[in-house]
Amino acid sequence: MQVTVRDNNIEQALRVLKKKMQREGLFREMRARSAYEKPSEKRARERADAVRRQRKLARKRLQREGLLPAPKKASRPR
Repeated sequence: MQVTVRDNNIEQALRVLKKKMQREGLFREMRARSAYEKPSEKRARERADAVRRQRKLARKRLQREGLLPAPKKASRPR
């Protein structure tokens, strides 16, 4: 993973790096590998993740069909 630093702006480069690492799932993997996870806990977590994914897909499907309002776009001042 590579991040370019522009105008000696280290803070911005760190933010970009953290965002890239978050998108790649690196933080989640580090947390998972830091300690042993019991098989029962792993099954429960995977089941909860699957439920979360299904709900997200259903919500997006309803938004596309117009049955649910689309989320508001966050306006960031620049």
